[in-house]
Amino acid sequence: MTSQASPTAFPQTFWCKAQRQPMLWGAVAYAGGIIVGVHAWRPPLWWVLATFALILCAVYFRSRRPAFAWILAMAMLLFAGALHVQIRSGSNRLDTTIQNFADRQPVQIVAHVIRDGRLRQTGPEFREILDVESEELKTETGLRVPVHSGIRLAIYSPQDNKTVGEGVPAGHEGAHSMRMFRYGERIRFLARLRRPRNFRNPGAFDYQGYLAERGIAALGSAKVQEIELLPGFTGSRMEWWRTRVHRSVIAKVHELWPAREAALIDAMMIGEDAFIDRDTRTDFQRSGTYHVLVVSGMNVSILAFVVFWTLRRLHFSDIPATLITIFLCVAYAFMTEVGAPVWRATLMCAVYLLTRLLYRERAMVNGIGTAALALLIYDPRQILTASFQMTFICVLIVAAIGVPVLQRTSQLYKQAWKNWDSIDYASQLPPKLAQFRVELQFIAERLSRFVGETWSRRIICSAMSSCFAAFELAFISTVMQVGLAAPMAYYFHRATTLGLPANLMVVPLTQLMMPSAILALGLGYIWPGLAKLPVVATSLAVDGITGTVRGLGGLQLADFRVPTPSLMVMAIAAAAIVLAMWGVRRHRIVAYAALCTMLLGALAVSFVAPTPKALAGVIEVTSIDVGEGDSTLLISPEGEALLIDAGGPIGAATSSQFDFGEDVVSPYLWSRGISHLAAVAISHAHSDHAGGIAAVLKNFKPSEVWVGLEPPSAILENVLATAQNLHIKVVRRREGDRFQFGGADIEVLYPAQDAGAGDKPRNNDSMVLRASYGETSVLLEGDAEKPVERYLIAAHHPTATLLKVGHHGSSNASTQEFLESVKPQVAIISVGSANSFGLPRVQTLGRLAEMGTRVYRTDLDGAVTFYLDGQSLRTSVAALQ
Repeated sequence: MTSQASPTAFPQTFWCKAQRQPMLWGAVAYAGGIIVGVHAWRPPLWWVLATFALILCAVYFRSRRPAFAWILAMAMLLFAGALHVQIRSGSNRLDTTIQNFADRQPVQIVAHVIRDGRLRQTGPEFREILDVESEELKTETGLRVPVHSGIRLAIYSPQDNKTVGEGVPAGHEGAHSMRMFRYGERIRFLARLRRPRNFRNPGAFDYQGYLAERGIAALGSAKVQEIELLPGFTGSRMEWWRTRVHRSVIAKVHELWPAREAALIDAMMIGEDAFIDRDTRTDFQRSGTYHVLVVSGMNVSILAFVVFWTLRRLHFSDIPATLITIFLCVAYAFMTEVGAPVWRATLMCAVYLLTRLLYRERAMVNGIGTAALALLIYDPRQILTASFQMTFICVLIVAAIGVPVLQRTSQLYKQAWKNWDSIDYASQLPPKLAQFRVELQFIAERLSRFVGETWSRRIICSAMSSCFAAFELAFISTVMQVGLAAPMAYYFHRATTLGLPANLMVVPLTQLMMPSAILALGLGYIWPGLAKLPVVATSLAVDGITGTVRGLGGLQLADFRVPTPSLMVMAIAAAAIVLAMWGVRRHRIVAYAALCTMLLGALAVSFVAPTPKALAGVIEVTSIDVGEGDSTLLISPEGEALLIDAGGPIGAATSSQFDFGEDVVSPYLWSRGISHLAAVAISHAHSDHAGGIAAVLKNFKPSEVWVGLEPPSAILENVLATAQNLHIKVVRRREGDRFQFGGADIEVLYPAQDAGAGDKPRNNDSMVLRASYGETSVLLEGDAEKPVERYLIAAHHPTATLLKVGHHGSSNASTQEFLESVKPQVAIISVGSANSFGLPRVQTLGRLAEMGTRVYRTDLDGAVTFYLDGQSLRTSVAALQ
């Protein structure tokens, strides 16, 4: 007998008309006001009066002209956002008192820990990074000053130090047993302080702002032997409990899994990235799966789904299941140390679950707007962060584009196998769905001859569910990759060409990894033996994720870097997304056209290169601020770009994960719209000149690499191997080489033809270049010292309008005889701010002053650009722009 479906079981008609979304538009208006307030300061009273006037006007026109009243209300929110951000900026001033003592002189500080220490290894040394808040400061003269400022402290310890450790994760005790300082502990230590400093180049990361948001006003360094633990506790007990739980989870993770897997689980589950190396980060970035490596909205979504699904299977009703799910998501966000990103995701998840509880599932976009507006009211400056923008865009794209499309496609077809035996239900379906249902039943009938009627129905329904689930995952992944193309290009200069296939494999594995890891941790606290099975499942998922990421991230196709898109291209991409949000609910043809437009916008961002910012008919020479290293960009009169050196670390810092080529030089070049270099020259193989070259070769694929002397050097070998892998031509340059480079005349003055390489890199290996155009010229001497300068005087009698001063202004270069030969009008010194070498030397500056040479320095002026037009020289200073 055929069962009858209840009326409520009939398929719901798809609602093509877009719902009203006032909260979304309100959030957009408020965000626009924040941006206006940041860039256009006005007295607070000005914003207050404007907001009050708009409110009165909106109330007046509410019944007379509702549309105009709505516009006035949005304008009121815009002004309110501007007022809020300016008031908030004025009230949240960073206490910078400590910076008065940040002169690198020893000072004794009493402080308490506000963020647990994190262990790092740099060459033969270990260092612990922790944040502290100072209480009292004592100078060398005995002056005691009460100071309450944030300090990011690096505690150094030699490798053979045997200090008793506490809380060092498994896998590190054998190498080192350094004590880890914890939240609330009070310590006294002798430190050298310095101010945080940005690399002052266009496109540079705002490191000072990053630290200021975390309450850090100074950087300090201390030796572990000079730290004394004091009695007492200072801080919040709630935060103490949170950090204790956080440490306990990390310890349990390292107890259950090997170090390599534990490092990834730490990062993906609780936001602890202390044990992730740079190569692993790069592989995730290149494959377009970096969101998996960090705690993000996806983690919260997976947790919420698993908890809610489990509670419903345990026959919890909607209300307790929703409330328990929200509570556990909040607890998860509290336990992690990610901060704003995970709290944003938690709030959005809570808003969605509550609107679902109120039977307003179709108001998802409005709910997202509500969550965004609440977050902006709590912290208006979040709109300026890449994290907030990408999270909001991602969720909005899924809700406003992905879900409506799925409602019109897979969600409709899923209704075809509901109420399998109901004839009345089938009669309510549209013709296409009814036909599809009949075909499924026909296949099931044939299959029932072999497995029976019950199993045939289960097999067909399960197979169709799996197929449509795969389609939904592929479509959502695609629309997310397309929608995030613009922010990915703008903030990270990446076009994730392999993001779709990578996410199709990685996201399901993450959905398996998260619940199995949580189950393993829970059982691990109760009885470790019970945790073995979920531990194995988690390990298999992690191995699958890492294998996929390394395999796809290692392909050259994945390493597709793009310069900063032009404002026009960004506007087109944003308009395409808005058009897609509007079009997916319209006629099918309009929906297809809107989605195609969105795809074209993403392709434009990825493949339409902006016009490089360069002047024609001049030689441009820019000394890029790379701290204590050296990097110079030369653009010829015809627009050919040559990079000489790319900065790099010095001394023990050569083991640092900070890459000057990737993190400093490349962002500057991308900000200039440069996507390709004609050539890269390596003056010599010291790390502060050649350390960043390999990353530049990968990012900009130059046609040639110029090298001079080639002493044994791991850095140089790495650069030459990278060039070979990328099929970049390596050109050996020697004295006497003279050639045209895009309208400029290039001469190689050193190394001499008979010069031989020593057993290690030296300053006097430096390649010396002279580029001239008309009556103007520039002399680039790397780190050449007195012997090379004497040779240049004797062999070439060089002259130059602009001199790149040798060896960062050291006293063993730029001799009086050399300067009298060159007669530079202007000189540029690439040198680090408050460097430990005392550069540039007073003697060198004095000699340049005697010559009447105008001197610029990257430590004071940031990136400095010089334009040589054949007759004269003009200067542009980044610090003054």
